[in-house]
Amino acid sequence: MSVTGAREEAVPLVRVPRVVGRDAELERLRRALADPFALVLVEGEAGIGKTRLVQEVINGRERLLVAVCPPFQDAATLGPVVDAVRQTGVTPAGLGLSGLAGALRPLFPDWAGELPAPVEPLPDATATQHRLLRALAELLDRLGVGLLVVEDAHWADEATLELLLLLTARRPPGLGVLVTYRPEDVPAGSLLRRLSSRVRGGDGHLRLSLGPLGVADTAALVSSMLDAEHVSDAFARFLHTQTDGLPLAVEESVRLLRDRADLVRVDGEWVRRSLDEIAVPPTIRDAVLERVGRLAEPARTILHAAAVLAEPADEPVLRTVADLPERQARAGIVEAIAGGLLKEDERGRLAFGHVLAARATYDAVPGPIRRLLHGRAGRALEAAARPSASRLARHFRQTGDTGRWIGYAEQAADLALDVGDDAAATAHLLDLLEADLPADALTRIAEKMPTLASTGYLDRSGLVEVLRSVLDRTTLSTRRRAELRTQLGAALIRRGEHEAAVAELERAVPDLEHDPLRQAHAMTGLGMPYSTDWPAGEHRRWLDRAAGVVARASLPRPEVLGLQVNWATALLALGDPEGWAVAARLPVAADTPAEAAPIARAALNVGNSAMRWGRYDEAREHLTHGVELAEHRGYVRLHDMIAVTCAHLDWFTGRWDGLAERVLRLAELDGEPEIRLDALMVAGLLDAARGDRESARARLRWVLEDSGRRGLAQVPPEPAAALARLCLAEQDADGALRLTDAPLRLVAAKGTWLWATELMPMRVAALLAAGRHAEARDVVARYEHGLRDCPAAGAHAALADCRARLAEAHDGPAAAAGVYASAAARWDALPRPYAALLTRERQASCLVAAGRRDAGLELLAEVRAGLSRLGAPGDAERVAEVLHDHGVRRGWRGGRRGYGSELSPREREVVRLVITGMGNKAIAEALSRSPKTVAAQLNSAMRKLGVSSRTALAVAAVQAGLGDL
Repeated sequence: MSVTGAREEAVPLVRVPRVVGRDAELERLRRALADPFALVLVEGEAGIGKTRLVQEVINGRERLLVAVCPPFQDAATLGPVVDAVRQTGVTPAGLGLSGLAGALRPLFPDWAGELPAPVEPLPDATATQHRLLRALAELLDRLGVGLLVVEDAHWADEATLELLLLLTARRPPGLGVLVTYRPEDVPAGSLLRRLSSRVRGGDGHLRLSLGPLGVADTAALVSSMLDAEHVSDAFARFLHTQTDGLPLAVEESVRLLRDRADLVRVDGEWVRRSLDEIAVPPTIRDAVLERVGRLAEPARTILHAAAVLAEPADEPVLRTVADLPERQARAGIVEAIAGGLLKEDERGRLAFGHVLAARATYDAVPGPIRRLLHGRAGRALEAAARPSASRLARHFRQTGDTGRWIGYAEQAADLALDVGDDAAATAHLLDLLEADLPADALTRIAEKMPTLASTGYLDRSGLVEVLRSVLDRTTLSTRRRAELRTQLGAALIRRGEHEAAVAELERAVPDLEHDPLRQAHAMTGLGMPYSTDWPAGEHRRWLDRAAGVVARASLPRPEVLGLQVNWATALLALGDPEGWAVAARLPVAADTPAEAAPIARAALNVGNSAMRWGRYDEAREHLTHGVELAEHRGYVRLHDMIAVTCAHLDWFTGRWDGLAERVLRLAELDGEPEIRLDALMVAGLLDAARGDRESARARLRWVLEDSGRRGLAQVPPEPAAALARLCLAEQDADGALRLTDAPLRLVAAKGTWLWATELMPMRVAALLAAGRHAEARDVVARYEHGLRDCPAAGAHAALADCRARLAEAHDGPAAAAGVYASAAARWDALPRPYAALLTRERQASCLVAAGRRDAGLELLAEVRAGLSRLGAPGDAERVAEVLHDHGVRRGWRGGRRGYGSELSPREREVVRLVITGMGNKAIAEALSRSPKTVAAQLNSAMRKLGVSSRTALAVAAVQAGLGDL
């Protein structure tokens, strides 16, 4: 359509567009933010209008803090929030901050005179970071922040995302949180995905996804830029087609058409000059570059400087980077603002209106000029009052100033380590390690790598590959090479590559004579029984060598204490009872802050070992003490690890109320993969007990496979055993054998038979079901021999279970019933009620098969009731079906059935436990009965056996052969 001959008017003045086509979204956003503790996520592609929508709603709002995440790969720890706090101009004086705020000193060094005293160092990076986050949350509370807005969270550093998770998890909540991000740019494994999972619905929780505009809304947007004048339908359709309704693309296209004088007003409406001759660039980038190219030289230079800075800057800084006289710089700034490319915030700082425009401009700057601008930016920021080491490192790296880059990158890494931000520290240090640096600098930097603090970033960080590269390409002294090998070995252990770790540590040990502490740690690492096939004796020899090194050296007490914790852990994992003697010598309270961490770690490790040994009461005591220490010291990661170990202990001991919900919450934690493994292990076991076999298989299979990938040799026997039980329930003996084969081979090769507590009963059951009776007898004999020096109650209960299964296969049901009863009593004594109930189920089946139908059915009814009370409806239903097959009504729970002078099955259980020396209260707890019921059954048994005391009852029962039932 040509408009030649029509009445044309002047080129329009293009204004900032208003928000159009978002009425529904604005209403939902306003309604959500009416909740003072709102959690709102606004997502959408670049240029879709997220920031504009949010600004429309928060404009004029009080108690507001807006943090913008810069598009840097090496963003400073908590940089967006720290910068936002600084922009408020507030200082901590008079805020009434607690001593916790001393943790903020690394982030706000200029506040040192007004912040509380420095806090004690924490050896756990996660705990250090969590303490810092709690301090920052307190600062936000004291500042009166009611709503924290975080823009472009897809670029946020991990610490900033951790802060958001902390703020949204607080109970009661302290403020509202609003986050914008691009879903397509969220990195894999980002904590932002965990934040989005917390949007539960309701008025205060909102996840808002923005889509493109339609043709009518595109017309309305253009009209709002042109003094609300009408826009022709043809023009609106044309722009919508060219821009796909992306608001930023529409805006840039209109501005470009105005710059070209391709927009005219004809007879009261805005149209294009020609339908056929106007070309709109296919991308925002092209539109921006054409617009920048039409500006005068000073404006282009200003925009190049702003693109290199990539963050809001004061006019003097921008002018310095552009290297323009004040008058020219001012003219360039005015022209860039008038063109809508540059914007000024409320504090007078200048930046691109949109990061896409900044990126397009940056990419178009020739390399030599870009390096020149980065150099000016770095020097200008150096002169600022509070230079950021991370941002200075970025600029000097781009400009090729290696010396300055190394210095600032190392400073940024040190700051990240100080505040527990391993991810940020690793990013800086890895960059440095990949550079062509002198050997001494490389080894100094490598030693700072936080290989042991956390594993969440290890696989994606490339640390192992970089350390190997440094060892391969660099000429190092023998000592330096050994030190790096030790560090590489530690990283490989954390990554589950135990064979490779062993190789590195073995090579390092002979060359560490100059450093007894490092040598002892390397030897202890070799003593940990997690390599694939070393026998237990080899691990023990390395532990003894490490002890000898420590005995000959004069080492600081906290370091010795840490090694002692490792020795106790390794010995107990090997099934060596000497580990308990080492554990008994560990202190329970710290004399100095440096001793607190190893003592807290001891509580976890010894508690976990006690659980694996079947010493459940002792395990709970250690873990409870560990929780107290972790909470007092702020050891967050340790606290989470203790929590999941407590959950596993609760599974064993039958404390199942609310357990499923607890472990699923723990499974969401990302910092330590082993927490997720253990949590999903328990969740899978609970699924199986409830009868949800599909979910149980999925979770248990994941645990089995992931633990195998991570080289966690102790883990696979338990999920393999649980999966094998599911196979056996479906008469799939071959599947059960396949599942138990590899874990059993590993246990046998290492001689760590303690690890087979869960595995052995299922392995024996599978062999018997497959008709391989001789193999079943042989493996039980090997198991018994392997436990001869390991008095672990849990393992010996499993051995009794295995013997009962052999008895059932070879000696008949009558004899097997008594052996099953003994095995059940062992499980009860731990106490481990679920295992005891399942064993009694088999005992009852043997009683029925042996012709003692009434006794067997009564016991089965008791088992069904016990499984129901415990929270195992799937198992209870299976037992109920067996009872039904025998003609027993579903509601019958057993009871007296006219035994005359013969002891009932319930009375026999009580007598059997009396023989072991247990009192009425302990018997009641073991059998899940009331003390009153136990007392009545005990009196009845005395009456039937003609005795009047517990001692006489025990003697009479043994003489009558009742002690073996």
